[in-house]
Amino acid sequence: MITRPCPVCGSTDYSRVFAEANYDFGKLDAFAFASRKTPEYMHFRLISCPVCDLLYSNPILDADRLGKAYEEASYDSSEEAQYASRTYAAFLGEIKKKLPDSKGAIDIGAGDGAFLERLLENGFTQVCGVEPSKAPVAAARKNVRPFIKQGLFNPEEFKDGSASLITCFQTLEHLYDPETMCLNAHRILKKGGAVFFVCHNRRSISARLLGLKSPIFDIEHLQLFSKKSIEYLLRKCGFSDVESRPIYNSYPLHYWARLLPLPASLKRPMTSFLKKTKGGLILPAGNMAVIGYKK
Repeated sequence: MITRPCPVCGSTDYSRVFAEANYDFGKLDAFAFASRKTPEYMHFRLISCPVCDLLYSNPILDADRLGKAYEEASYDSSEEAQYASRTYAAFLGEIKKKLPDSKGAIDIGAGDGAFLERLLENGFTQVCGVEPSKAPVAAARKNVRPFIKQGLFNPEEFKDGSASLITCFQTLEHLYDPETMCLNAHRILKKGGAVFFVCHNRRSISARLLGLKSPIFDIEHLQLFSKKSIEYLLRKCGFSDVESRPIYNSYPLHYWARLLPLPASLKRPMTSFLKKTKGGLILPAGNMAVIGYKK
């Protein structure tokens, strides 16, 4: 375990402890570092930064251990990934109008490539997904699997000014160093290019109502943003016209049930029953979209 300053502004004021550590590595399974998993309600010690309003884990596991955990994580949420990709794709029309062109799109934390499909459908070319976990890449559809690089995001693999759009959905929370990723994204983008992120909002109504029973407080979330802290990060990294707004997520009913803070004895049969039903539900799940441009 290593101690770190605030990963957004660098503050070493650790006086505002939001929650003490609550975890047991012995109770974590193969899905502990997987996307859209059933919450374990575990977390490292959480510090609320008095400068930028970031909520971040401190201390945390070292980078090598985190990288290995993500590489070996299991995956069982292809259906939910398709739902999410359609929600995020609704922003592409607006963003695309401001881009220099549609050549070069990188999706960091691409999972099984669901959003790469949406990019291709919207006319983007030279698309690339980066995904650290082996399991979702193996689960990718044949038409997008060739576009996914399995491994951690390596900025040296991308030339300066080579991309028009860089996306990163529900992944900033997991990154060891989100500032460095944003700086590299700025370098890789063309003039006029954009970043489009989706992340949890620690100040959302759902997070405040559920408290530490909210699924966003999780051992794999190394930091949680608010509107203030995410906009602070993008502007610090050189982005202009930064804006953030709430997202209304659409997911199947069984996924919403998986997130409820209920005993496993109730949650398992409820989830199993709802998997047999069709259709989804649109709810404000406490997520926000953040967009910034390279001038």
